[in-house]
Amino acid sequence: MPKINGKDRPKPNLAPDAVAREVAPPGEKVEATTNINSGRNIIGALSRQAIPGKVPMVSGLENRIYLILGITYPNSNMNRNLDLGLIRTFVAVADHGSMTAAANLLFMTQGAVSQQIKRLEDVLGWQLLIRKPRQLELSQQGEVFLVKARQLLELNDEIWADTVDGPVRGHLRLGAPPDLITSLAPAMKAFCEAYPQVELSLSCAPSPELDEAVDQGHLDVALIEYLASNARGTVIRIDPLVWVGSPTSDVWKTRPLPLSLVDERCAFRPLVLGALAKEGIAWRTVFENGSFDATASTVRVGLAVTAWLASTVPDDLEMLSARAGLPALPTFAICLRLPATVQPVVEAFTQYLLQTMAPDTAVSINA
Repeated sequence: MPKINGKDRPKPNLAPDAVAREVAPPGEKVEATTNINSGRNIIGALSRQAIPGKVPMVSGLENRIYLILGITYPNSNMNRNLDLGLIRTFVAVADHGSMTAAANLLFMTQGAVSQQIKRLEDVLGWQLLIRKPRQLELSQQGEVFLVKARQLLELNDEIWADTVDGPVRGHLRLGAPPDLITSLAPAMKAFCEAYPQVELSLSCAPSPELDEAVDQGHLDVALIEYLASNARGTVIRIDPLVWVGSPTSDVWKTRPLPLSLVDERCAFRPLVLGALAKEGIAWRTVFENGSFDATASTVRVGLAVTAWLASTVPDDLEMLSARAGLPALPTFAICLRLPATVQPVVEAFTQYLLQTMAPDTAVSINA
């Protein structure tokens, strides 16, 4: 194919349609197509005759003239940019091992997450995830890419933090068990005053449910009570589980022992009942409800005893001493749990939470 010189040479920075118009004779209809599979831009000019002295006819195609430019796509010499939105979605899926959990975390539909992963795989030309019936696994390329993807997102977030001096916005989903709402309230108040443009919502549920909600991407921040030996996340406080009763009642002497427990799914329940069974102490349930205040009311009027963390016992109730003859209870850890992918609004809130609850004692534990 002869070279096109001088004014007839197509400009390499023109789009395919523009290049076709450059090489076609005046008044001729032109069309341009891009063949992505071959990696080249192919320009077609429709004409009844060949263009003498410019572009020869291609054998077998009477009315189509192809000019194949030396411009390839993709080309190692061209700038190519990755979509950080696609990368953030991939990291969320990799962290949770589930497109459903990632969708909940990113406020997207599962279908949208799946489409974004497919787009990223198409751009890179790699299979990042191995899809199995009940789980997702990273491919070998996916494992390598995940490391660099985290670095890329971290650098992006650092740049924004350094250069953008604007208000923190977004939606923050919090979770805590009933007995820790009072401890959480000061951090919530301070944060809402500092960041009025953040929409905050609070879910109150037993610790096991909150733990699962974080793993599934339904919560951004959760305070969770774990047995101290099984702590996950950041330990904010170590707290003993104690027996609690009314200072004006000796109902603790009654057998079967009347109990008032917050919820049958409470993390304390199996340990409390197990300790009583080990000592051979019979018990009966007087009240069982998800309300911390309702449980406190039954204890306050002397109908039952309960078991709470020492730091959560109201001032008008008392921790029963060893003289009550009730079995010793284990120590718990109050922990801060975050999802694997943390948004800037979450980081801002955790600072307030750590400052108001235990600024000097938080210890991080690998989950």
